[in-house]
Amino acid sequence: MKNIIQNINKAFDHRIRLGIMSVLMVNDKADFKTLKQLLGATDGNLASHAKALEAEKYIEVEKQFIDRKPNTSYSATKLGKQAFQDHIEAIEKLIRKD
Repeated sequence: MKNIIQNINKAFDHRIRLGIMSVLMVNDKADFKTLKQLLGATDGNLASHAKALEAEKYIEVEKQFIDRKPNTSYSATKLGKQAFQDHIEAIEKLIRKD
Protein backbone atom coordinates (compact mmCIF):
# COMPACT_ATOMS: atom_id res chain seq x y z
CA MET A 1 0.00 0.00 0.00
CA LYS A 2 1.25 3.45 -0.93
CA ASN A 3 2.10 5.82 1.95
CA ILE A 4 -0.35 8.66 1.28
CA ILE A 5 1.28 11.09 3.70
CA GLN A 6 4.94 10.59 2.78
CA ASN A 7 5.24 13.98 1.06
CA ILE A 8 3.66 15.98 3.88
CA ASN A 9 6.47 18.04 5.39
CA LYS A 10 6.73 17.88 9.20
CA ALA A 11 8.34 21.33 9.21
CA PHE A 12 4.89 22.75 8.42
CA ASP A 13 2.93 20.66 10.95
CA HIS A 14 2.33 23.51 13.36
CA ARG A 15 -0.18 26.24 12.53
CA ILE A 16 2.31 29.03 13.29
CA ARG A 17 4.89 27.62 10.85
CA LEU A 18 2.17 27.03 8.29
CA GLY A 19 1.05 30.64 8.79
CA ILE A 20 4.55 32.08 8.52
CA MET A 21 5.13 30.30 5.22
CA SER A 22 1.68 31.22 3.91
CA VAL A 23 2.36 34.91 4.54
CA LEU A 24 5.84 34.71 3.02
CA MET A 25 4.60 32.93 -0.11
CA VAL A 26 2.53 35.98 -1.07
CA ASN A 27 4.80 38.71 0.32
CA ASP A 28 8.50 39.26 -0.39
CA LYS A 29 9.10 40.03 3.29
CA ALA A 30 7.21 40.34 6.55
CA ASP A 31 8.46 41.80 9.80
CA PHE A 32 8.09 40.25 13.24
CA LYS A 33 5.35 42.61 14.36
CA THR A 34 3.25 41.97 11.25
CA LEU A 35 3.57 38.19 11.55
CA LYS A 36 2.76 38.35 15.24
CA GLN A 37 -0.44 40.31 14.57
CA LEU A 38 -1.54 38.22 11.57
CA LEU A 39 -0.97 34.91 13.33
CA GLY A 40 -2.06 35.87 16.84
CA ALA A 41 1.19 34.50 18.23
CA THR A 42 3.20 35.47 21.28
CA ASP A 43 6.75 36.79 20.89
CA GLY A 44 8.32 33.57 22.13
CA ASN A 45 6.04 31.31 20.12
CA LEU A 46 6.67 33.18 16.88
CA ALA A 47 10.41 33.37 17.50
CA SER A 48 10.75 29.65 18.19
CA HIS A 49 8.77 28.65 15.10
CA ALA A 50 10.71 31.10 12.94
CA LYS A 51 13.95 29.57 14.25
CA ALA A 52 12.70 26.10 13.30
CA LEU A 53 12.01 27.26 9.73
CA GLU A 54 15.36 29.06 9.60
CA ALA A 55 17.14 25.88 10.73
CA GLU A 56 15.56 24.06 7.78
CA LYS A 57 16.79 26.90 5.50
CA TYR A 58 13.17 27.64 4.53
CA ILE A 59 13.31 31.28 5.62
CA GLU A 60 15.95 33.97 5.90
CA VAL A 61 16.10 36.41 8.79
CA GLU A 62 17.27 40.00 8.44
CA LYS A 63 17.92 42.08 11.55
CA GLN A 64 18.41 45.82 11.33
CA PHE A 65 17.68 49.04 13.14
CA ILE A 66 15.02 51.45 11.92
CA ASP A 67 15.01 54.79 13.74
CA ARG A 68 17.14 53.22 16.48
CA LYS A 69 14.62 50.44 17.01
CA PRO A 70 15.44 46.81 16.24
CA ASN A 71 13.53 45.33 13.34
CA THR A 72 13.49 41.69 12.30
CA SER A 73 12.12 40.71 8.92
CA TYR A 74 11.68 37.35 7.29
CA SER A 75 11.60 36.13 3.70
CA ALA A 76 11.08 32.68 2.21
CA THR A 77 14.07 31.09 0.51
CA LYS A 78 13.84 29.36 -2.86
CA LEU A 79 14.17 26.03 -1.02
CA GLY A 80 11.43 27.06 1.41
CA LYS A 81 9.05 28.09 -1.35
CA GLN A 82 9.55 24.78 -3.16
CA ALA A 83 9.17 22.74 0.03
CA PHE A 84 5.98 24.59 0.93
CA GLN A 85 4.56 24.17 -2.57
CA ASP A 86 5.34 20.44 -2.41
CA HIS A 87 3.65 20.27 1.00
CA ILE A 88 0.49 21.96 -0.28
CA GLU A 89 0.40 19.64 -3.30
CA ALA A 90 0.75 16.60 -1.02
CA ILE A 91 -2.18 17.79 1.10
CA GLU A 92 -4.26 18.39 -2.02
CA LYS A 93 -3.50 14.86 -3.25
CA LEU A 94 -4.45 13.48 0.15
CA ILE A 95 -7.77 15.29 0.05
CA ARG A 96 -8.44 14.18 -3.53
CA LYS A 97 -7.14 10.67 -2.74
CA ASP A 98 -4.94 10.58 -5.87
